Amino acid sequence: MRSESETLRWPTKLDRAGIEQRLVQVRKAAEAGKLAELAALFANVEGMTSRQIGTHVVAALTWLQDKPEHRRITTQLEMVAMNLKNLK
Repeated sequence: MRSESETLRWPTKLDRAGIEQRLVQVRKAAEAGKLAELAALFANVEGMTSRQIGTHVVAALTWLQDKPEHRRITTQLEMVAMNLKNLK
């Protein structure tokens, strides 16, 4: 994940590779934070269908909804969610 002091950029044209890259970062952050349930949603993300990725992103955002202490992960998932339309 990026540093807290970095300005947040909202990429609106992430391609599949960019989306997968962010989700791998989310998985690693979840593993580091001992959030096994969240990390499991993005295990094997590279082999998921577009539909599976979308379903898992929504499930992760729902799971994180009442967990403000994980805002950095939530922000990354929100960026991915904005770009789900670009999955092919």
